[in-house]
Amino acid sequence: MKRRILLPTDFSDNSWSAIVYVLKLFKDEECMFYLLHSTAMKVSTMSNFSNRLLKAMKVNALKELNEIKEQMEAADANANHEFKNVLSTLDLYDAIEFEVKQSKIDLVVMGTKGATGAKEIFFGSNTVRVIKKIKNCPILIVPDEHDYVTPKQITFPTDFKRRNSQENLEVLKAIAEVHDSKIRVLHINEEEELSPEQERNYNYLKDQLANFKLSFHWLPDYSTKAFEINEFIRDLGINILVMVYYKRSLIEKIMNEPVIKKIGFHPIIPFLVIPSQED
Repeated sequence: MKRRILLPTDFSDNSWSAIVYVLKLFKDEECMFYLLHSTAMKVSTMSNFSNRLLKAMKVNALKELNEIKEQMEAADANANHEFKNVLSTLDLYDAIEFEVKQSKIDLVVMGTKGATGAKEIFFGSNTVRVIKKIKNCPILIVPDEHDYVTPKQITFPTDFKRRNSQENLEVLKAIAEVHDSKIRVLHINEEEELSPEQERNYNYLKDQLANFKLSFHWLPDYSTKAFEINEFIRDLGINILVMVYYKRSLIEKIMNEPVIKKIGFHPIIPFLVIPSQED
């Protein structure tokens, strides 16, 4: 079955980096890529523009979308890949949410630079808002100017406080299967020993991933979780970071760490965020 992938673009270099990355990530898979651009502006801004000018802006945006589509087709040269343009007048977040439902999207892929000086710095305010708004589709966040590396090493940090359903793990398994990746499950020890519920979730996860190259890693809780995860990524040469997002999840804990609010957590590798199907 064809994988449906949504690529929001603002025609920037970092959105193009994300496009190039995902074309290579799924080069051997049948995919339909939806290239999405939002032309939405605030009402106060729109009132200063004539209908003729707004129409011209839409025409120019469609022209740029077509140019990127042509670039993708030229760079890709893959008979298994198809491309479709989507021009939306909804704001970016609503446009993504609408297209995810409308086209039954399997994965959203975004580039990010990471904002500086913002109150909420995780990857950049746009990316944070998309993560919080899109509840029913995984999101792959690609750092700016990241060169593609075959994901032979994937890390999956978890606190074992929730059972990760088969649905949650589907995209992780798909990437690992295609690239014969090793999955390294990472747990930062906040407790002296796992609770009975954590033990059950640990065993369930082990069973779910039993057919893959798999290892479990236990780290002491010696610094901020963001720092520990990035250190783990560097030390083991990890190629993709995968985390499940739900209320009071490890991602939320990282976002609420004081150091993150001040300086941000800028992933050094692509980061796959999987929304929990249970929330």
